[in-house]
Amino acid sequence: MRYHPHTPEEIREMLEKIGVSRIEALFAPIPERCRLDRPLAVPEALDERSLMEHLEELAAKQPKVPPFLGGGAYPHHVPPAVDQLLLRSELYTAYTPYQPEVSQGTLQITFEFQTYVTLLTGLELANASMYDGATAAAEAALMAVRLSRGRCTKVVVSRALHPEYRDVLQTYLAVGFEVVEVGFGPDGRTDLEALRGAVDEKTAAVLVGYPNFFGVIEDLRALAQVAHDKGALLVSCTTEALALGLLQGPGALGADIAVGEMQSFGNGLNFGGPGLGFFATREAYLRQLPGRICGATVDRSGRRGFVLTLSTREQHIRRERATSNICTNHGLNAAAATIHLSLLGREGLHALALVNYRRARYARERLAEAGCKPLFSGPVFNEFVVRAPKDAPERIRKAGLAGGLQLECYYPELPDGLLLCVTELHDRKRIDALVQALA
Repeated sequence: MRYHPHTPEEIREMLEKIGVSRIEALFAPIPERCRLDRPLAVPEALDERSLMEHLEELAAKQPKVPPFLGGGAYPHHVPPAVDQLLLRSELYTAYTPYQPEVSQGTLQITFEFQTYVTLLTGLELANASMYDGATAAAEAALMAVRLSRGRCTKVVVSRALHPEYRDVLQTYLAVGFEVVEVGFGPDGRTDLEALRGAVDEKTAAVLVGYPNFFGVIEDLRALAQVAHDKGALLVSCTTEALALGLLQGPGALGADIAVGEMQSFGNGLNFGGPGLGFFATREAYLRQLPGRICGATVDRSGRRGFVLTLSTREQHIRRERATSNICTNHGLNAAAATIHLSLLGREGLHALALVNYRRARYARERLAEAGCKPLFSGPVFNEFVVRAPKDAPERIRKAGLAGGLQLECYYPELPDGLLLCVTELHDRKRIDALVQALA
């Protein structure tokens, strides 16, 4: 059934109001050569039943097993309770909760989200979620420049940071900033000597992965020392937030800003999005924090309540006065992550992270025995790089599995590098099948 929102009379009235006689006249500014002079080459419309059957056929073509692939988006089990609770009317909206009197449910869960971020990162303050990890990293770089009061416009970035994070950073800092990349060593960690040579008094921030794109866990203490010696801030970027259930929080290791992606909690892969960025920092930097902040207060009767605080709505719509144009509407994604973390609890989170670590270690060892040796010697969490044959993705596909990212497209110097990820969804039988496919 087609939906026509306007009657012919209404269309005629609107055209008269704007002073044109035909709808086609609205497209006059588009050059003739750019216009499509035929119908779109799409199939005929289907009725609802036929459409559902078609979608089921397409879904059936997808692999039935979780992919052995991370690289910024990670396959994890999402408890059914998450989706069920998200359907509650007080949560199931993307509208920004500017009116606290009617938004207490959304505001409270946003406050809890911020609390979880501070607990995971070991920092004092977090905002109410960002678009994704990549834009959060770029916002962190801009924040560091602001904190230097414009004296420092140089940002040093580890080449082991996610390539797409680096691309977004280059876009954000394309004008008026200097972005310098430093390489990595045979252990897969950022080259400390190269970093010392790149960081100077003009450097506002150093950005590194934790774990990095190769799944390797960076030595944040050493990196923080290099940055702080020159007055720069250290920004840790975490694409796999579950790692923070096992690793020490970046704030405790010297990071001044911790950003990343929270997709691993409560949010499925969904073919790559949407993501859920997080952003945490020290309380001393509160006034330069981008995005929204949810705070707790009490009303005249002494009852606890939640409000958006410090950052006004005007700040987001008047860019010349804003610390950022970020005013994320990823509240539903943040709610999903909060519910998932609440269900896990402190012990459950640690146990889940430990399962991921152990299964990845088993896979790494079995692959090494089969001839796919680790490419880097540094410690890893649930993601790692091995040396693999060129046809590795095809072998994996033929075995009825999915995943594996060839690094050559991002790192030409690593032509035989294959990035793999193992989570709680990969049992020993599936791992053994992966090993057999690559042996």
